[in-house]
Amino acid sequence: MNGAHDMGGMQGMGLVDAEVDEPVFHAEWERRMLAIFLAMAAWRRWNIDMARFARENVPAVDYLSRSYYENWLHGAESLLLEKGFISREEIEAARAGGHAEKIADPPLTADMVSPVTARGSSARVDVDVAPKFRIGESVRVINRHPRGHTRAPRYVRGHAGEIVRDHGIFVFPDTHAVDGTQKPQHVYAVRFAAAELWGDEVSQRDSVMVDLWDDYLEPAP
Repeated sequence: MNGAHDMGGMQGMGLVDAEVDEPVFHAEWERRMLAIFLAMAAWRRWNIDMARFARENVPAVDYLSRSYYENWLHGAESLLLEKGFISREEIEAARAGGHAEKIADPPLTADMVSPVTARGSSARVDVDVAPKFRIGESVRVINRHPRGHTRAPRYVRGHAGEIVRDHGIFVFPDTHAVDGTQKPQHVYAVRFAAAELWGDEVSQRDSVMVDLWDDYLEPAP
Protein backbone atom coordinates (compact mmCIF):
# COMPACT_ATOMS: atom_id res chain seq x y z
CA MET A 1 0.00 0.00 0.00
CA ASN A 2 1.31 3.42 -0.92
CA GLY A 3 0.13 5.84 1.72
CA ALA A 4 0.98 9.14 3.35
CA HIS A 5 2.49 7.27 6.31
CA ASP A 6 5.35 6.01 4.08
CA MET A 7 7.38 9.24 4.12
CA GLY A 8 10.93 7.85 3.87
CA GLY A 9 12.96 9.74 1.28
CA MET A 10 10.18 12.26 0.62
CA GLN A 11 10.79 16.00 0.42
CA GLY A 12 8.65 19.12 0.61
CA MET A 13 7.07 18.42 3.98
CA GLY A 14 8.68 21.43 5.64
CA LEU A 15 10.83 21.63 8.73
CA VAL A 16 10.32 19.36 11.72
CA ASP A 17 9.17 21.66 14.50
CA ALA A 18 10.78 20.05 17.54
CA GLU A 19 8.82 20.93 20.68
CA VAL A 20 11.01 21.61 23.73
CA ASP A 21 9.98 19.49 26.74
CA GLU A 22 7.14 18.01 24.71
CA PRO A 23 4.53 16.34 26.94
CA VAL A 24 3.51 12.73 26.38
CA PHE A 25 -0.06 13.90 25.76
CA HIS A 26 -1.16 17.34 24.57
CA ALA A 27 -4.75 16.92 25.73
CA GLU A 28 -6.70 14.65 28.08
CA TRP A 29 -8.58 13.03 25.19
CA GLU A 30 -5.27 11.74 23.77
CA ARG A 31 -4.58 9.92 27.04
CA ARG A 32 -8.08 8.44 26.91
CA MET A 33 -7.63 7.44 23.27
CA LEU A 34 -4.53 5.40 24.08
CA ALA A 35 -6.28 3.82 27.06
CA ILE A 36 -9.30 2.83 24.95
CA PHE A 37 -7.12 1.32 22.26
CA LEU A 38 -5.09 -0.73 24.75
CA ALA A 39 -8.24 -1.86 26.54
CA MET A 40 -9.82 -3.15 23.34
CA ALA A 41 -6.60 -4.69 22.02
CA ALA A 42 -6.45 -6.83 25.17
CA TRP A 43 -9.23 -9.00 23.72
CA ARG A 44 -6.89 -9.99 20.84
CA ARG A 45 -9.44 -9.57 18.09
CA TRP A 46 -6.75 -7.88 16.01
CA ASN A 47 -2.95 -7.82 15.85
CA ILE A 48 -0.40 -5.01 15.56
CA ASP A 49 -0.28 -5.18 11.76
CA MET A 50 -4.07 -4.93 11.52
CA ALA A 51 -3.92 -1.92 13.84
CA ARG A 52 -1.28 -0.21 11.70
CA PHE A 53 -3.22 -0.92 8.53
CA ALA A 54 -6.41 0.51 10.03
CA ARG A 55 -4.62 3.77 10.83
CA GLU A 56 -2.75 4.03 7.55
CA ASN A 57 -5.40 2.91 5.05
CA VAL A 58 -6.88 6.38 4.52
CA PRO A 59 -6.54 9.08 1.83
CA ALA A 60 -3.36 11.12 2.19
CA VAL A 61 -5.25 14.38 2.75
CA ASP A 62 -7.04 12.84 5.74
CA TYR A 63 -3.93 11.21 7.22
CA LEU A 64 -1.81 14.37 6.97
CA SER A 65 -4.52 16.74 8.21
CA ARG A 66 -5.08 14.74 11.41
CA SER A 67 -2.94 14.73 14.51
CA TYR A 68 -1.20 11.54 15.68
CA TYR A 69 -3.97 10.46 18.05
CA GLU A 70 -6.70 11.52 15.64
CA ASN A 71 -5.32 8.83 13.32
CA TRP A 72 -5.38 6.40 16.26
CA LEU A 73 -9.03 7.33 16.84
CA HIS A 74 -9.88 6.60 13.20
CA GLY A 75 -8.07 3.26 13.38
CA ALA A 76 -9.80 2.27 16.61
CA GLU A 77 -13.22 3.16 15.25
CA SER A 78 -12.59 1.12 12.09
CA LEU A 79 -11.44 -1.95 14.04
CA LEU A 80 -14.26 -1.77 16.60
CA LEU A 81 -16.80 -1.67 13.79
CA GLU A 82 -15.11 -4.41 11.78
CA LYS A 83 -14.77 -6.79 14.74
CA GLY A 84 -18.33 -6.25 15.96
CA PHE A 85 -17.52 -4.54 19.24
CA ILE A 86 -19.75 -1.60 18.43
CA SER A 87 -22.24 -0.53 15.78
CA ARG A 88 -22.37 2.57 13.62
CA GLU A 89 -25.61 3.50 15.38
CA GLU A 90 -23.89 3.37 18.78
CA ILE A 91 -21.10 5.63 17.52
CA GLU A 92 -23.61 8.17 16.23
CA ALA A 93 -25.58 7.96 19.50
CA ALA A 94 -22.40 8.57 21.52
CA ARG A 95 -21.57 11.61 19.40
CA ALA A 96 -25.03 12.93 20.20
CA GLY A 97 -24.38 12.54 23.91
CA GLY A 98 -25.64 9.01 24.46
CA HIS A 99 -23.81 5.93 25.68
CA ALA A 100 -22.87 2.66 24.02
CA GLU A 101 -23.69 -0.68 25.54
CA LYS A 102 -20.97 -2.62 27.36
CA ILE A 103 -18.74 -3.89 24.54
CA ALA A 104 -16.58 -6.45 26.33
CA ASP A 105 -17.33 -8.99 29.03
CA PRO A 106 -15.58 -9.11 31.39
CA PRO A 107 -14.29 -5.55 31.11
CA LEU A 108 -10.58 -4.76 31.35
CA THR A 109 -10.35 -3.39 34.90
CA ALA A 110 -7.60 -1.10 36.21
CA ASP A 111 -5.84 -3.90 38.09
CA MET A 112 -5.54 -5.91 34.85
CA VAL A 113 -3.82 -3.19 32.83
CA SER A 114 -0.22 -3.61 34.03
CA PRO A 115 -0.13 -7.43 33.59
CA VAL A 116 -1.73 -7.19 30.14
CA THR A 117 0.61 -4.48 28.84
CA ALA A 118 3.69 -6.10 30.38
CA ARG A 119 2.89 -9.43 28.72
CA GLY A 120 3.23 -8.00 25.24
CA SER A 121 4.08 -10.19 22.28
CA SER A 122 6.85 -10.66 19.76
CA ALA A 123 6.76 -10.93 15.98
CA ARG A 124 9.64 -13.44 16.15
CA VAL A 125 8.51 -17.00 15.37
CA ASP A 126 10.18 -20.14 16.70
CA VAL A 127 9.89 -22.31 13.59
CA ASP A 128 12.42 -23.72 11.14
CA VAL A 129 12.22 -21.86 7.83
CA ALA A 130 15.07 -21.93 5.33
CA PRO A 131 16.41 -18.49 4.35
CA LYS A 132 16.10 -17.49 0.71
CA PHE A 133 19.28 -15.38 0.88
CA ARG A 134 22.63 -15.34 2.66
CA ILE A 135 24.80 -12.65 4.22
CA GLY A 136 26.87 -10.84 1.60
CA GLU A 137 24.39 -11.60 -1.20
CA SER A 138 23.21 -8.85 -3.53
CA VAL A 139 19.44 -8.48 -3.65
CA ARG A 140 16.89 -6.20 -5.21
CA VAL A 141 13.65 -5.07 -3.60
CA ILE A 142 10.76 -6.20 -5.77
CA ASN A 143 9.07 -3.16 -7.33
CA ARG A 144 5.61 -4.09 -6.09
CA HIS A 145 2.92 -1.61 -5.07
CA PRO A 146 0.26 -3.69 -3.31
CA ARG A 147 -3.24 -2.49 -2.50
CA GLY A 148 -2.92 -4.02 0.96
CA HIS A 149 -0.59 -3.60 3.91
CA THR A 150 3.18 -3.75 3.45
CA ARG A 151 6.29 -2.72 5.40
CA ALA A 152 8.51 -2.47 2.31
CA PRO A 153 9.33 1.26 2.13
CA ARG A 154 8.44 2.85 -1.18
CA TYR A 155 11.85 4.52 -1.61
CA VAL A 156 13.79 1.23 -1.73
CA ARG A 157 11.51 -0.66 -4.12
CA GLY A 158 13.31 -1.52 -7.32
CA HIS A 159 16.74 -0.79 -5.79
CA ALA A 160 19.64 -3.14 -5.09
CA GLY A 161 21.47 -3.64 -1.83
CA GLU A 162 23.57 -6.12 0.11
CA ILE A 163 22.41 -8.37 2.93
CA VAL A 164 24.55 -7.69 6.00
CA ARG A 165 22.61 -9.51 8.73
CA ASP A 166 19.97 -12.20 9.12
CA HIS A 167 17.74 -11.25 12.06
CA GLY A 168 15.93 -14.60 12.15
CA ILE A 169 12.37 -15.65 11.44
CA PHE A 170 9.39 -13.32 11.91
CA VAL A 171 5.71 -12.98 11.11
CA PHE A 172 5.12 -11.55 7.61
CA PRO A 173 3.16 -8.29 8.13
CA ASP A 174 1.52 -8.21 4.70
CA THR A 175 -0.59 -11.32 5.35
CA HIS A 176 -0.78 -10.82 9.12
CA ALA A 177 -2.59 -7.51 8.62
CA VAL A 178 -5.27 -9.06 6.41
CA ASP A 179 -6.40 -12.27 8.09
CA GLY A 180 -3.83 -13.06 10.77
CA THR A 181 -1.86 -15.51 8.60
CA GLN A 182 1.70 -15.47 9.95
CA LYS A 183 3.62 -16.83 6.91
CA PRO A 184 6.95 -16.95 8.87
CA GLN A 185 10.10 -15.96 6.98
CA HIS A 186 13.53 -14.44 7.46
CA VAL A 187 14.11 -10.74 7.95
CA TYR A 188 17.42 -9.23 6.82
CA ALA A 189 19.27 -5.99 7.36
CA VAL A 190 19.93 -4.79 3.81
CA ARG A 191 22.45 -2.03 3.16
CA PHE A 192 21.76 0.36 0.28
CA ALA A 193 24.32 2.81 -1.01
CA ALA A 194 22.91 6.32 -0.78
CA ALA A 195 23.82 6.86 -4.43
CA GLU A 196 21.76 3.81 -5.38
CA LEU A 197 18.71 5.44 -3.84
CA TRP A 198 19.19 9.13 -4.59
CA GLY A 199 21.74 9.46 -7.38
CA ASP A 200 25.41 10.28 -7.77
CA GLU A 201 25.18 13.79 -6.29
CA VAL A 202 24.91 12.45 -2.74
CA SER A 203 27.87 11.35 -0.64
CA GLN A 204 29.49 8.20 -1.95
CA ARG A 205 30.36 7.20 1.63
CA ASP A 206 26.79 7.12 2.94
CA SER A 207 24.46 4.16 3.09
CA VAL A 208 21.05 3.25 4.49
CA MET A 209 20.10 0.08 6.37
CA VAL A 210 16.56 -1.27 5.96
CA ASP A 211 15.07 -4.43 7.49
CA LEU A 212 13.25 -6.44 4.83
CA TRP A 213 11.42 -9.78 4.66
CA ASP A 214 12.18 -12.64 2.24
CA ASP A 215 9.09 -11.96 0.15
CA TYR A 216 10.17 -8.39 -0.55
CA LEU A 217 13.43 -9.47 -2.17
CA GLU A 218 14.81 -11.13 -5.29
CA PRO A 219 18.40 -11.90 -6.36
CA ALA A 220 20.13 -8.92 -7.95
CA PRO A 221 21.79 -9.68 -11.30
